[in-house]
Amino acid sequence: MALDSASGSGMSTILAKQKAAHIRDGIPSAVKRIEWLDRSIDLLVTHGEALSEAMRDDFGHRSMDQSALTDIAGSIGALKFAKKNVAKWMRPEKRKAEFPLGLLGSKSEIRYQPKGVIGVISPWNFPVNLTFAPLAGVFAAGNRTMIKPSEFTEATSELMKKLLAQYYDEEEVAVITGGPEVGAEFTKLAFDHIIFTGATSIAHHVMRAAADNLVPLTLELGGKSPVILGRSADIQKAANRIMAGKTLNAGQICLAPDYAFVPQEKKAEFVSAATKAIETMYPTGLKDNADYTSVVNQRHYDRIMSYIEEARDKGAEVIELNPTGENFSQQPHHKIPPHIIVDPSEDLKVMQDEIFGPVLPIKSYGETKDAVAYINGHPRPLGLYYFGEDPAEKDFVLNNTTSGGVTVNDVIFHVAQEDLPFGGVGPSGMGSYHGREGFYEFSHKKSVYTQTGSEMLAMMRPPYTDKFRKQVQGRVKR
Repeated sequence: MALDSASGSGMSTILAKQKAAHIRDGIPSAVKRIEWLDRSIDLLVTHGEALSEAMRDDFGHRSMDQSALTDIAGSIGALKFAKKNVAKWMRPEKRKAEFPLGLLGSKSEIRYQPKGVIGVISPWNFPVNLTFAPLAGVFAAGNRTMIKPSEFTEATSELMKKLLAQYYDEEEVAVITGGPEVGAEFTKLAFDHIIFTGATSIAHHVMRAAADNLVPLTLELGGKSPVILGRSADIQKAANRIMAGKTLNAGQICLAPDYAFVPQEKKAEFVSAATKAIETMYPTGLKDNADYTSVVNQRHYDRIMSYIEEARDKGAEVIELNPTGENFSQQPHHKIPPHIIVDPSEDLKVMQDEIFGPVLPIKSYGETKDAVAYINGHPRPLGLYYFGEDPAEKDFVLNNTTSGGVTVNDVIFHVAQEDLPFGGVGPSGMGSYHGREGFYEFSHKKSVYTQTGSEMLAMMRPPYTDKFRKQVQGRVKR
């Protein structure tokens, strides 16, 4: 009888096989790790179009060009960066040997050892990238992996399962598909590390389940990533970049600009510039435009529309950016045109929840310190964005706010830098990966001290003498 890998016992069996294989084969060489990375690169190069088609089908409509960029090329870039650098990252790191535990001839070093089996829980919004980008660090660090992709993008998850089974043995990589019940069982497994990308609300459950086995976690979450538009900013250029980030994947990005601070006297100018940005990017309209992505499902469509409707009902100024005046009440998908909500009150859901859709609240401000104070009065975000050419103002914003990362004069782009760590802080996440930080995150940093052959340290053993006391006193002086 075939083993049901989606059952708790089936998943435990796979995990046990992978752990046994890890011990049996020992620490993989750089050649082996590069082979694992190469297989993922080949998979994406060969089947990238099929994966993009699956994502398009899962979303109702998703831009094929966007998927080629963000999920396929973005993942290949991460894997190639790891391949290029893994041999260098693997080298032991020398550290200084200190007295009294070290003498001339002794050595201290850190060796980077694979943790073993990493559990990867990937989300629906970038289902391929947020599976394969973590694998760059997982494989570079010499680990095996079990992957639980999202049930919301069922076609993509099943295709990844099929393809990964063709490219890897189950002892190396296993994909477990299924709904929330399967996900809950997956998080209870005694992995050597888990990386979870998803909602903060779900992260609480993942962390509780992992705690039972003391499994270390990397949590890549989200939150309300703010924009501060300085008075020195080029308003049109800033609007072009902000709206590009807000409409990419229809705003279904953990790093999407969630709300923007705009100088009081430049509100109308920003709205006009944002409207022009949408007209430029989508000159033929949005509803049937292949470049404009749908909201993933009815549930999320209803959630986002409820934010807009609540804002209108409570008297907020809501501006629909619909350059050709299309009627979205009847459509085959779940497309929502971009909306701006001007100076929303704090009781609105759009100012309380992570939006995860093409809606941008703008808040007018007088002084930069007021915008910074507002940000600091709320949970620490995954990203923060500053636009402007005032170095003092930029430094004030960067030095007086805490966020997972920052992009200056654009949005989102810090996540694309493989030589920068990516991660959140507090409610927006813990731990970081990408590039060498991914290698470090999925490695055990083993301290190794090698003692000298000299017996000078014999004086540290009883019976203690005046020579010993003199050495100790020398260490405790200021």
